[in-house]
Amino acid sequence: MLFGLDGVEIGLIIVFLTLFSAILSGFPVAFAIGGAGVISFGIIAALDSAGLLIHQAIDTSSDAYRALVASGVNENSISIFRYPDLPRYAAESVFPAGDWEGALKRTIAGITNRINERVIAGQSIETLLAVLMFVLMGIVLERSKIANDLLTTMARVFGPLPGGLAVSIVVVGAFLAASTGIVGATVVTMGLLALPTMLRNNYSPELATGVIAASGTLGQIIPPSIVIVLLGTLAGDLYSAAQEARAVEAGCTDALTYLGEPAVVSVGTLFQAALLPGILLAGLYAAYAFGYAMLNPSKAPAVVSTDSENEPVTRGEALTWYLFVPVALIAGMMLLGNVNVVGSQSVEVDRFTDSGETASLRTNVGPQCQASMIELHGQEAWDQAVAEQAAIDAAGGVESAERLSPEEIEAKRAAQIANAAPIGTGIAILSVFFGLVLSLARGISPSSDPRPLQIGAAGIVLGLLVDWLLLSPTTSSGVTVILMAIPWAVTLYGVAIGMKRLAGNELLRVVFPPLVLIVAVLGSILGGITNPTPAAALGAAGAIMLAAYRKLSEEDRSPKIILWSTLAVVIMILIGINFDLRINTDDVSVESWIAFFMAYAAYLYALFGLLFACWVLFRSGVLTPAVRETAKVTSMVFTILIASQLLNLVVISFGGEHYIQLFLRSFDDVRTVFIIVMLVLFVLGFVLDFLEIIYIVVPIVGPVIYGAHFDPKWVTIMIAVNLQTSFLTPPFGFALFYLRGVAPREVTTQHIYRGVIPFVIIQVVGLLLLAAFPGIVTIIPDLIPN
Repeated sequence: MLFGLDGVEIGLIIVFLTLFSAILSGFPVAFAIGGAGVISFGIIAALDSAGLLIHQAIDTSSDAYRALVASGVNENSISIFRYPDLPRYAAESVFPAGDWEGALKRTIAGITNRINERVIAGQSIETLLAVLMFVLMGIVLERSKIANDLLTTMARVFGPLPGGLAVSIVVVGAFLAASTGIVGATVVTMGLLALPTMLRNNYSPELATGVIAASGTLGQIIPPSIVIVLLGTLAGDLYSAAQEARAVEAGCTDALTYLGEPAVVSVGTLFQAALLPGILLAGLYAAYAFGYAMLNPSKAPAVVSTDSENEPVTRGEALTWYLFVPVALIAGMMLLGNVNVVGSQSVEVDRFTDSGETASLRTNVGPQCQASMIELHGQEAWDQAVAEQAAIDAAGGVESAERLSPEEIEAKRAAQIANAAPIGTGIAILSVFFGLVLSLARGISPSSDPRPLQIGAAGIVLGLLVDWLLLSPTTSSGVTVILMAIPWAVTLYGVAIGMKRLAGNELLRVVFPPLVLIVAVLGSILGGITNPTPAAALGAAGAIMLAAYRKLSEEDRSPKIILWSTLAVVIMILIGINFDLRINTDDVSVESWIAFFMAYAAYLYALFGLLFACWVLFRSGVLTPAVRETAKVTSMVFTILIASQLLNLVVISFGGEHYIQLFLRSFDDVRTVFIIVMLVLFVLGFVLDFLEIIYIVVPIVGPVIYGAHFDPKWVTIMIAVNLQTSFLTPPFGFALFYLRGVAPREVTTQHIYRGVIPFVIIQVVGLLLLAAFPGIVTIIPDLIPN
């Protein structure tokens, strides 16, 4: 053996050294990775042909091996790492059957198939398209100077507090993370805008640089994070395949039988899982900044701003209109929902009976699978499943769904109408929303005439009474619109006045538009309304219109087209929810035709507004560089995806992937394996970007960590937070280099390193909290149905 090393070990070393040499050579990373794969394969094939790569394989024909298998040890768990004393033989080649040419052909065929599956026509391509949309959304928002407005406004809000500027940086960092998801853009933007301001106000350079670098990396974890999108496309495949293999090894037929649930995980679910950890980290950052200011007031002084345009509000007025009234509206509607005054008024009924319930676990399995399932779920869960199955068998088996007769359907519909709530859920939600607008408008400008807002409140009450007294579940959508026209017209009069007053408030004028965009994008994903790709398209279009609105306002031109286009989108949504727009059926009502044409007209106007917004940004020089930068970033992502698949297949070709997985599986405790993987990812995060780690390293170690008993959502979020930590850690953290590039001359590299160390500790604390309390990750996905 060369240098006393196994041939596969030498091959892995060659790949590792070639990859890092290619990256450090100065070539673009995407091409360096692919080139490293080709060069390393050539070197390994040459050494293998010269007979220098000898692989020490276990002799499966030996008596010791047969005795080990006869004792009940699974063959897949036998390796030279776990049983180093087993007899071995020296294989003359690291390639299967000693055929490096065949391995080359398989690699070429494999890269062709993987490009087709993951880049051109595979199931993950739709999810990967979300990357393009989220990148465009983030770049447009960044180039339209919305971040500048957020920083200025938040500094005025939090500035009077000790460490207020630092807290405002954390808040803006979370906002930008949720709206852009691009770490480099966020760090550079805040470094350019906020760092000089903090230094002028006598902030410590360490605190200033540390909080900017840390807040900028929140884009790694807070949805919609590109890291989570890319990890999610891999995590689903890795988890499904690993659990299927785990089930077969346990003696079961499939993962559904063994686990008792489908082995699936989606990007939308991962977004739900990442929300609370992202908020937790942002909260820890803000708490540290505030605590630092309390202990070192001279290094993080309060900054009082006197140029605010907002009307002064007394404490009693603020409590009444900002707290008591909104809480009363929401709590009152929830209370009415619990007593069935507010609820669904749907008259749709199933035309089939419900199928019978099945047992919580499948019990018709073999002895080995049964023992494995008891070990996994516990004896109590198995006994409960056996009892459930016995009860089902005693009742004649699982009942299949049967088609109801017309009389049964009508009786079921009549019962549903009789039990329907007097006030519909949709009208109740709109009433609460309008009430919140009126309450906030009253609180922001208490000296203004309250009568328009009172008229709007009266319209809300009138609308609820009309719904209760005049509308029923069988009332058509057209009649509902006619009866509600007057109440909602009165309501909208007050709401329009309220919105004008809200627009006069500096904080709401700056925060409200991006907040609405974030809520629309994340709400549609987290609520299970749609998947990330349409939500990303909505976010990109919304960012373009928001940037155009800002540009028109800067030029003192009317932004009415953008506002009316936004209203057209709202009208489309409301019509789609309340009317049946299917016009390709045999029997289409007149109101459906009217609703269809109104929705289509709204769609055309919204499209016109989007095109007009693109023209505004193109004329102002924002759209062209934004599209160019989006194309550049997206091309880099997909090129790295292809190149990393090639490198990954090279590692597979000579058994490197299998060798690493055997090493990881040699540990009895899977928690030890997970810690090792996390440490390796942390170290690699110093020198590799997250794209290379996701597409090169995770596919190799993924079958082991995703094949354990860990929750796949928890595993994925832990990896994302770990990569975020390595992005911050001196001396190689990428965020530190971004900040160093835009920091003033008086801010040294030592300032940045010292300032970021407390936030690295906070990151480690966050990782430990997620490890100790996995519920932080899983609670939101468990609460929201998928």
